[in-house]
Amino acid sequence: MAINKEIKRLDKSNVELSITVPKEDIKNQYNEMLKEYSKNLQLPGFRKGKVPQEVLERKYAEALKGEAMGRIMESTLQDVFKEDNLPRNERPLPYAHPELQGEPELDFEKDLQFSVIYDVLPEVKIGQWKGLKIEHSYAEVDKKDIDKELEEIRERNAIVLDRDDNTKAAKGDVVTIDYQVFNEDGTPSSIQRKDFVFSIGANTNVYQFDDDIIGMKKGENKDFNKKFSDDFFEPTLAGQTRKVQITLTALKEKKLPDLDDDLAQDVDEKFKTLDDLKNNIKERLEKQLEFRLREKKLNELLKKIMENTPVVLPESMINAEVEGRWRKMARYYNTSVESIQQMMAIGEKSQEWRDSAVKALHSRLIMETLMEEQKIEVSDDEIEKEFESIASANGANTEDVKKHYNEEAVFYLKEDIREKKVTDLLFAENNFKQGKKENYLDFMTDNG
Repeated sequence: MAINKEIKRLDKSNVELSITVPKEDIKNQYNEMLKEYSKNLQLPGFRKGKVPQEVLERKYAEALKGEAMGRIMESTLQDVFKEDNLPRNERPLPYAHPELQGEPELDFEKDLQFSVIYDVLPEVKIGQWKGLKIEHSYAEVDKKDIDKELEEIRERNAIVLDRDDNTKAAKGDVVTIDYQVFNEDGTPSSIQRKDFVFSIGANTNVYQFDDDIIGMKKGENKDFNKKFSDDFFEPTLAGQTRKVQITLTALKEKKLPDLDDDLAQDVDEKFKTLDDLKNNIKERLEKQLEFRLREKKLNELLKKIMENTPVVLPESMINAEVEGRWRKMARYYNTSVESIQQMMAIGEKSQEWRDSAVKALHSRLIMETLMEEQKIEVSDDEIEKEFESIASANGANTEDVKKHYNEEAVFYLKEDIREKKVTDLLFAENNFKQGKKENYLDFMTDNG
């Protein structure tokens, strides 16, 4: 189809695409549509496939013209967007639907002219990205961090034994309870659960019944009033005082293994002594620390670059990023997006989530632009070395690792390598200085 097109960039990371379709092409496509209907439509008084075109036009003139115009515009847009020479930043974003401007008319005596507006990738003109001075926090793996890991290993290897029926529940015990929360009028609410298992004092019970269970015996019932915090995750209970009924159905004690060579050997036969296990923990924590430090340094550097690299993000891109994060969290907790949003009081956190999404998109666009401008590519040898590294880290054979990577997975692996290479370039071209020291746990969990 011989069409004329003009693309005009607008000021909100969107473009206006104006298209002119010659009247000859319009008439040809209209006639093709009429032939299609004549072959398949059945009207009273005519056999199927024998309806004259003039009858169709007389009976359905406006509807046919409307459908023809819709078909022509849709196929024309598809042809334009499939063009190989259409620049990447002039193609619509996958989640941005072109919006028709005005009300074009189909007139067989005139060319068809119509315009659509749609969001595109923002223009990114990177400002200063070399010679910057960056200060970052840091951390070191201390004995207490190793000890904390050892305690978690003891917890995972603990055995659980039934307590005597006359024993009272105490902190550290594993309990099974049935609970019921009541409404303000004293009627049972929908908040209830049977066979809920948790350890007293382990902070795994979101309703915080721990202290109320201490002193109870197996089989005992207890009613009490519970004051819920103002920021409690369940909106119907936030700031409320409600009656709660609990039945303690099982009481067990947790026996932690001794911290000795036997424990190390139980964890993995490759460890002969407790010191072997400690050394392995230290090595693992230091690798995690190294990765986190690299991430922190990059984040601080990107903050600097973002200051002198303004980007106008289209609303559709921001919304897609935020919605993607909600879906990811819902999958992680195996629930619906609506349930997660309700639990997290999304109304109060929506701006916080939006700001985080904008920051992530801004920094991602800078990284992608740098990769393109610096012509960061990945060779087959580099991919091979990455497979070897993955195999070595997992004690596997390289060829076996490759079997788990289809074409799409290899593409993402290649993108990861490109990102590592551009990060190395950024680190080489800028100056970093250690700032304040943080403890390991804060350093690893801080989102800054």
